[in-house]
Amino acid sequence: MKTIINLFLLLTLFSCSSQQVGEMANILMSTAAGSKPSEAEAASGLKDTLRVGFVNAISGVSKKDGFYKNPALKIPLPNELQAVTKTLNKLGLSSLTGEVDKLFNRAAEKASGEAKEVFVSAISQMTIQDAFSILMGNGTEATEFLKRTTTNKLMARFSPVVQNSLNKVGALDAYNKVVSKYNAIPLIDDVNVDVTKFVANKAISGLFSEVAKEEMAIRKDPAKRTTALIKRVFGYVDSQK
Repeated sequence: MKTIINLFLLLTLFSCSSQQVGEMANILMSTAAGSKPSEAEAASGLKDTLRVGFVNAISGVSKKDGFYKNPALKIPLPNELQAVTKTLNKLGLSSLTGEVDKLFNRAAEKASGEAKEVFVSAISQMTIQDAFSILMGNGTEATEFLKRTTTNKLMARFSPVVQNSLNKVGALDAYNKVVSKYNAIPLIDDVNVDVTKFVANKAISGLFSEVAKEEMAIRKDPAKRTTALIKRVFGYVDSQK
């Protein structure tokens, strides 16, 4: 069968003009797995990659214990509260301080699930200017680019979600109880932490960490490339290494 196909191709080529042969060659080259993508394709490929990464990352951290039981992502109490917890633990209030730690992570988990549209919207605003150079990187260039260009905006839009989540899970009430108990102790400086900002920063940092892992996986593992465009774009990158 293969021999018949080869003979057919040879006969086809002999029956074509040199211009037609050239056009056929260009078509074959343009559809080859390792062919160079255009800037627009590169940008779209990166956006697809980041969308896949964000969806996977959000799915992982927004479920129960996505932060709390993940040693790499678990949000600790702010440094300012370390002395608070030690002091209150000595006073027999360890259950109260432990609850604050747990609820901070619950707030991050809830906020992450609600933030999907925020991150997808941020990805869509990426231009094609730096897309090709980012594409040819070996690590987390796409994630770092997105982090540099969107973190401030994400923080502004993410904070209200975190604030709402902190209220829903009772984290702010628990925090206020802890701080009130501590601040009532004589001869100790009062503590006041912007817990919304703290949790939002940690949640965003955790999400970017997970997105970076997904980007690396897509770069290294062809099985992770879930769309035809991602396969084409990163197939070209592979061919250049």
